[in-house]
Amino acid sequence: MMFKLSKKGQLLALIAMASTLAACSGDDGEQGPAGEQGPQGEAGVDGQNGVDGQDGADGQAGADGQNGQDGVDGQDGTDGEDGIGAGLMTPGLTRLATVPLGAEVTGAYVTEDGDLFFNAQHPSGSNTAQDADGKTFHTGTVGVVRGVNVHQLPRNLISSPVPRTQQEQETIQVAYGEYQVLGQTGDNFGGALSQGLGHVLATDDTTVSVESDMPDFNGYLATGENEGYLFTNWESIPGGMSRIKLNKDANSGHWSVDNTDVMMLDFGDWGTIANCFGSMSPWGTPLTSEEWGNEGDNTHRWNNPERAGEGSSQTALARYIDSSVNTANDAAQFPNTYRYHYIVEITEPTSANPVPVKHYSMGRYEHENSIVMPDERTVYLSQDNSRGVFFKFVADQPGDLSAGTLFAAKLTQDAGSSEPLTTGFDIEWIELASGNSTEIETWIAEYDGIGSDDYVEGKSSYLSDADAIAWANGDANYPSYDTAYQPAIDAGYTDANTFGGLVTAGETMDDRIAFLESRKAARAKGATAEWQKFEGISVNHKRAEEAVEGTDLIPDEVVEDAYVYFAIADMDNGMVDDEGDIRLSARVKDCGGVYRMRLLPGYDVDRIEPVVMGSTYRSTADGAERCDVNALSQPDNVIVLDDGRILLGEDGFQTNNTLWMYDPKINN
Repeated sequence: MMFKLSKKGQLLALIAMASTLAACSGDDGEQGPAGEQGPQGEAGVDGQNGVDGQDGADGQAGADGQNGQDGVDGQDGTDGEDGIGAGLMTPGLTRLATVPLGAEVTGAYVTEDGDLFFNAQHPSGSNTAQDADGKTFHTGTVGVVRGVNVHQLPRNLISSPVPRTQQEQETIQVAYGEYQVLGQTGDNFGGALSQGLGHVLATDDTTVSVESDMPDFNGYLATGENEGYLFTNWESIPGGMSRIKLNKDANSGHWSVDNTDVMMLDFGDWGTIANCFGSMSPWGTPLTSEEWGNEGDNTHRWNNPERAGEGSSQTALARYIDSSVNTANDAAQFPNTYRYHYIVEITEPTSANPVPVKHYSMGRYEHENSIVMPDERTVYLSQDNSRGVFFKFVADQPGDLSAGTLFAAKLTQDAGSSEPLTTGFDIEWIELASGNSTEIETWIAEYDGIGSDDYVEGKSSYLSDADAIAWANGDANYPSYDTAYQPAIDAGYTDANTFGGLVTAGETMDDRIAFLESRKAARAKGATAEWQKFEGISVNHKRAEEAVEGTDLIPDEVVEDAYVYFAIADMDNGMVDDEGDIRLSARVKDCGGVYRMRLLPGYDVDRIEPVVMGSTYRSTADGAERCDVNALSQPDNVIVLDDGRILLGEDGFQTNNTLWMYDPKINN
């Protein structure tokens, strides 16, 4: 189908070509390199610049152009699957970098000096192209952008183009500065790491439990001018974290690794699981998050022998505890699921032996991230799972996360609104319980003896929804293990979740459910448990403190409002099912978006508002919904800069995922 541009459309097309804001290239299909033919199509202006999307009907022509004859001519644009030519870049977005084929963007972190660290997680093992430093990106990669202070980037930026050639698609491309690899999976740094970076050892200190190509969170702790430690999560089962001593040449901006000071941290007898994103506390300690690998909302299945065999999380953890076991079912120590899925603080981070501390009082669930406010007490936490909960923790004492009160959010959606880009939510905080990690650990220990031989079909060896409902109802005792609890049946639960758990059945009620099964407890108390893939959550501490406390920390700007930002990668399931508290349109369900919350006195929040959403179109190749390459595709984590702009790392469907910079002021 051929479309004729209006005069306005022609003008916009010329502007787009001049500014290179419109990228007409494949970004999701495997035939991405073929996308080069798009700009050479017969009506190349329409397909190449994609500005048709700026001109009403012409905007639709931009999308059609991928599959018609508008310069992309169907397969010339990678079969129309990549969002190419669908229009100008989403206003306010700048493509700062792209990662290689197969990789997602992880670990974005910006230092006080404007140094930007980020990683390429699980890139394709078939990548063969080399960058200017001779590096090949076929395994997990940790690096930094050298030669540029990200804080000094002007607001009027030009994006890095969508990768087209093999060289561009298989390496890390940056719009500004140069990407420098600091370490890759297996690097031993001159023998300092005998087993290699990303290799997690069992408790015997010799057996490799897992070789991870999944570097995630980065946190940098300065120890002097142009020197410091880089902490990196390795998202595997069992999980890991590395610490690398770095030095930066003040003149060249080049970074070097001190090979005498590199390590994989020791997480002790139980280890960690799936160390995902994280943050640096205001007092300078890394906070790592244990995310996936449990049975989610179905804890009763954890010790099911049919689910604890070869290849299971249970077996991976059992082999960490004792490297000689075959499967968890054969292990002398069956892993206790309540030992995992917490926020872990790395105390004494610069010592010869950093000390990890699990903060049980902050709740157990699939933690993506936690962010501590400048008051050193208030913490906001995200749960990355289907039908997750938004949590808040308030510590009893500043700088001490071992004791405090856990809250869960109850949402009220804007009346008469369902469009993701314009729909917000009011927040009511429901108090769950107060506790301290010492007391909670004694409850956890009661489950250490549970094994697969204790499993009974239709019952639970662990805490159940019946237990949560009885707790929320104020019952004096836990429900029976042998008799179904009627309120749980009335609430719609079946089988194991209608009976009390094995360990607590008939015992005096306590608050353990709030900390060991935080989602069940929050749901029983009426909190909203409908979020889908609630990802990274972030605040800029300088902006937050200036807005809330009136201090003057941001040069040349008076900060009256500061925001906590968070990303939702996949707005599906409970968010779009027309049930419960969240009832959004499914328009961008596969592409996700970003929200923010304005900080109130005391670092409280009571309102969630949308900031920027992905953009979908219908692929005529197979009828599937796709995410436009010039908009967000499943944002994973977010970092807030000193000037209020945000960095967004993608974990999406594009051929090459992007590290975006977004300026919220564009669309205020």
